[in-house]
Amino acid sequence: MNKRRKMNKTIAGYHMLMILSAVDFSFHIEEEKIIREYIFQEFPFKVDLDNEIHLISSLHHDEWHAHFLQCMDDFYEDSTETERNSLLKFALYLAKADGVITVEENFYLKHLFEAWDHDHE
Repeated sequence: MNKRRKMNKTIAGYHMLMILSAVDFSFHIEEEKIIREYIFQEFPFKVDLDNEIHLISSLHHDEWHAHFLQCMDDFYEDSTETERNSLLKFALYLAKADGVITVEENFYLKHLFEAWDHDHE
């Protein structure tokens, strides 16, 4: 079994948004715009995401949740409260992009908000 690599916060955030966009098995142009905006804001230079896309697309949908949780942990370790709040906003905008927050999207959003909620206590 391969040892999992720790992701930096920007890559982990990208993975979380990509999974969140896929959990309803439907991808809308508005979701793509939000992910592009995240990339534009968070990557200070042009970055090749082919390896990341390959890694995400190689996951079976029943592996998405575990990978999402690992990404949450990696992001949290390297981020500030402000950066976490920014990612939460991107995730919420992404889930609302097609006008409907599905049960699946809500499930992932709930994990993010509950895991990082102690920042506001």
